[in-house]
This record gives sequence, C-alpha cells and structure tokens, in this order.
Amino acid sequence: MKLTSYTDYSLRVLIYLGTLDEGRLVNIKEIAEIYQISKNHLMKVIYDLGRFGYIETVRGRNGGVKLALKPEEINIGEVIQKTEDDFYMAECFDPSNKGCVISPACKLKKALDEAVHAYLNVLKSYTLADILENKSSLQKLFSIQIEKTRS
Repeated sequence: MKLTSYTDYSLRVLIYLGTLDEGRLVNIKEIAEIYQISKNHLMKVIYDLGRFGYIETVRGRNGGVKLALKPEEINIGEVIQKTEDDFYMAECFDPSNKGCVISPACKLKKALDEAVHAYLNVLKSYTLADILENKSSLQKLFSIQIEKTRS
C-alpha cells in the first residue's frame, strides 16, 4: 500500500510541529525548506490539517502554524484516512467501475479488503506521540537541515 504525497507531507508537517516547543509558531516556508518540498504543495496540506483540527493557523506578520492538539491526541490512522482519497487496491473496489467480469465470483476483493482494514487498524494503534518517541533525535536532524538551508 502506497500513501500519496499529500498524506506523506501531512504526516511530515505533524512530525515537525510535534518536535517544536509547545506554542511555537512556524511558517510554511520553514517547513518547506526543512523537507525540501515546494511551499505551494504545503499550502493545501496546511489548510486541510487546520480544517481537520490537527493544527492551528495564525494569520499576520508574526503568524504561522502549530499543533492544535497534543501529540497523544493525534491518531496516525485517522490522519491517513482523512488525507487519502481512497483505498482502492484494485478496480473492483471502485464503485463506479464495473469493468471486471469476474467480480461476482472473485474472492480476491474480500482478501484485499481484509488487508486494508488490518493496515488501517495497525496505523490506528499509533499516535503522533508514539512517532515522536525519539523527539530529541528528530530535533537534531531538523537543526542540521536548517543549518544546511541557511548556508
């Protein structure tokens, strides 16, 4: 199962924000530089993360973004379900596609459906706090990346 770039970037934003001191605001440009991602790509991610209630956005000259919830309140599986368009692993999962002639008798769809549910259940057992268990190591890596982008 492969996540879209949109979901990947959403998780990366949450991880970065989770390593910051509580209440510290960061701008999109900083996140884009850290991850070497287009600022334009991050704008929709940031907007949606705010709409979903995971981050708080503050407008204005000294504005930026920060986590709106504690890391232990952000469920990784839920983030993925909200940021992925669909989990169609094969044609037969798409309700608008009636192309597969063996669908009425095929058991593959059931097996793939069970696999997707197992995948999501594992991810739902993790919070952002679990992902941030090595917070100090992440902070060091982010600091190194910040220094690289400034030089």
